[in-house]
Amino acid sequence: MGGAINLITSELASTDFRGISLLPMKPVKIAVIGASGYTGLELLRLILTHPHAELVCVTSRTNAGRSIGELFPRFSSAEAALLKFIEPDADQVAATGAEVAFLALPHGVAAGYASSLLEKGLRIVDLSADFRLDDSLVYKEFYDSTHPAPELLAEAVYGLPEVNRDKIKNARLVAAPGCYPTSVSLPLIPLLREKLIDPASIVTCSMSGVSGAGRKADLSLIFCECNESVRAYGLPKHRHLSEIEQELSKAAREQVVISFTPHLVPTYNGICTTTSAKLTGEPAQVETALKEAYADEFFVRLLGSSISVDTKNVTGTNFIDIGWHHDPRTGRVLLLSAEDNLGKGAAGQAIQNFNLMCGFSETDGLQNY
Repeated sequence: MGGAINLITSELASTDFRGISLLPMKPVKIAVIGASGYTGLELLRLILTHPHAELVCVTSRTNAGRSIGELFPRFSSAEAALLKFIEPDADQVAATGAEVAFLALPHGVAAGYASSLLEKGLRIVDLSADFRLDDSLVYKEFYDSTHPAPELLAEAVYGLPEVNRDKIKNARLVAAPGCYPTSVSLPLIPLLREKLIDPASIVTCSMSGVSGAGRKADLSLIFCECNESVRAYGLPKHRHLSEIEQELSKAAREQVVISFTPHLVPTYNGICTTTSAKLTGEPAQVETALKEAYADEFFVRLLGSSISVDTKNVTGTNFIDIGWHHDPRTGRVLLLSAEDNLGKGAAGQAIQNFNLMCGFSETDGLQNY
């Protein structure tokens, strides 16, 4: 009897109150391909503090031979501080024993590495746009080039966990969504599914911090050009429109074409999006649809009716905050969202996908408020 009690006690002690295992897990060996940009830097920060990840490989053509601690002194006390950047060669990456690779590379470049690393048996989380679209012709239209690996498009899973969670779990190749598409799509998808808005009436305006443009030498992005100034860009057909319309069309079960205007604002990070659409349902149904979709989602915080979002509450986190208003004068609904473009819009969401792919708790390494 005592042995049985001890066994039960031992089993109970091995799980937390959610039934999640507390027993030591073997860390998953990670490679970050293109680890020197803003997204790569945020990925490193999250991976180096992740309870189930071991960073074994970082690549950068321009920084090969330098250590993580040398290039990023903020990580000089990390266990992997002495790990050196190597050339982004698939054979060298595979030789490190990496099991999962994060691709933090420009579009058009990531696809070639994805193909090579998949052949080596690695699983991939791609943060570029190369595998977000289902149709190679749409890719060519929006990215002005022929898709480098069209044979992989049918296999790639669009990595929006709140929508494609089950598919992500078993995927070899996950395409992490863009920052703007995440902020636009999550508020709209439940309303389109329930036919509560007119798809043809959707108009959305987003504002993003300058880090969303990437870490590159560009006169239009230097401090004196961006500070104390706001400007629209990427008009009238920003590249992210392709995946936004693709995912909204799936939710609406019909072709959706929207008006989307992005703006650059003088902050480092954060995205604030305001979307409006003609309401075809009742105002109360908006809140019901959002709650049914996201009430149990840890990283989606529903602020409720008549509450505006604020980027200061989400920067540095993987949360997206969503509020909404009804405008009876125009008969339109206003959807408001805020996220960190480097967090839920990029690296944080990539880690959320990684957790799903590896069977970890979805919040592991991401519960930073």
